[in-house]
Amino acid sequence: MATLGPNDLWNVAALGLHPPTHDGRAPDAPVRARTWGRTRTWRNFRERGGGVVQFVTDPRDFVDAAATVREEETPVLDSADAWAEVDAERVDAGERGGTQWVDWHLHVVDAAVERTGVRTINRAFGAVVDATVAASRLDVPAYDTATLLERLRYFEAVVERCGGPAEREAFATLSAASGWREDGDDGDGSPQG
Repeated sequence: MATLGPNDLWNVAALGLHPPTHDGRAPDAPVRARTWGRTRTWRNFRERGGGVVQFVTDPRDFVDAAATVREEETPVLDSADAWAEVDAERVDAGERGGTQWVDWHLHVVDAAVERTGVRTINRAFGAVVDATVAASRLDVPAYDTATLLERLRYFEAVVERCGGPAEREAFATLSAASGWREDGDDGDGSPQG
């Protein structure tokens, strides 16, 4: 997702999308997205009213969006296979585990497919995506840190076994950005069990 910030740069961030049927509504209803906390995406939706959804398969771009602050001069990444400009409508809000959430309906304004092709299924890419979720929850009191660290070690092993250079580079970026290895170290260099 790319949203225009107050500095006139596009903030690139990961954002989960849920199909209309997720809400028990008609399939032609708008897609739903949920922001957690007072993030740049939340602020930019609130202040600008929309953004650009992107569909990427490069794990490095995904990790940059999920785990770092990435700002671009244009809203569509070179690696995007497709994109959709959307208006964001706030439809619900609440709090869970001490964190505010806001639900948005995304209404497509414009869209394009940049490239088509046959994509291979890669377990390592899936492991990178799941690892970003686990890493993002490390400092959230509602989640057990030991369980999250165990998941991250498992995902790292999948990336090492099944991934190529792009997945390994993405996982290294995630590890550095999240510091999860330091959380799983008992001080003598050995992982905690």
